[in-house]
Amino acid sequence: MSSKNRLDLYLTQAGACSRRKADELIKAGEITVNHWPVTDPTYDVLERDTVRYKKIIIKQKPEAECVYVLLYKPAGYVTTASDDKNRKTIFDLISDGKFRERLFPIGRLDINTTGILLITNDGQVTHKLAHPRYEVEKVYQVILDKPLAPEAQKAIRSGLHLKDGAITVDKLEIGYTPTSVRITIHSGRNRIVRRIFESQGYTVTKLERIGFAGLNKRGLSLGQWRFLNKKEIAQLRKLTLEK
Repeated sequence: MSSKNRLDLYLTQAGACSRRKADELIKAGEITVNHWPVTDPTYDVLERDTVRYKKIIIKQKPEAECVYVLLYKPAGYVTTASDDKNRKTIFDLISDGKFRERLFPIGRLDINTTGILLITNDGQVTHKLAHPRYEVEKVYQVILDKPLAPEAQKAIRSGLHLKDGAITVDKLEIGYTPTSVRITIHSGRNRIVRRIFESQGYTVTKLERIGFAGLNKRGLSLGQWRFLNKKEIAQLRKLTLEK
C-alpha cells in the first residue's frame, strides 16, 4: 500500500467490511490504531500502524491479491451481497467457489437495469470510481416509450435542473430506432438516467449500461462475467491516480 491511507478505505481494501459499515464502526469507536480508538474515517493510517477490530488485526491486501470482476448484469438481480426481500443478487451469478475474497460492486444498477458492473476488493479503486466527486464516465443505451422530440433533445443537451440539483450530459445520440437513445454522463446519482427522461415526459422502458470507466460488455452475454486483464487493471489504476 502507499505510505498512508484513509482509515475507512484501509478497512474496505482489507476486505473487512463495506465502506458504509467501515464508517459506522469507526464512528462507534470499534476500530483501534495502535491500541487507541480512532473515530475519524479520514484518519491517515501509516505502514507501521496496527489496525484492529476488537482483538483482530486487519491488514490491507497487496495489489497482487486484488480481484477485479466485470459482470454483465441481467434484469431481476439486485446489486447487493444479500437482500432482506430474498431477491436474487449479483453474487448469485458469480458465487461459484472461485472467490475467497470479500468483493464489493462499484456503484449500483437497479433491479430492472442491465449492463456492466465492476466488482472488486480494491478499496482505493472502489472509492475513486464510486464517489460522485470523481465523475467517472458512464454510457447507457435507453429505450423510451415514444420518440424523443427535438425540443426534448435540446433541453437535455442544454442541461436540466432536477429536484436534487443541476445535471448535464456529455453526449446524447438518437439510435437506430426513433425510441432508442444513447446517453453519456458522469453523474452517479440515484436513477439519474430515468429521471432525466422523466423530466421531459418520457418513460424509460429499457435501460442498459454499456460503458463504465472505459470498460464495455464486449465478449460477455447477459449473466456472464470475466476477470479484468492486466491492461484493463492498469488503466483503472491510472484513471484513479489521475483523479
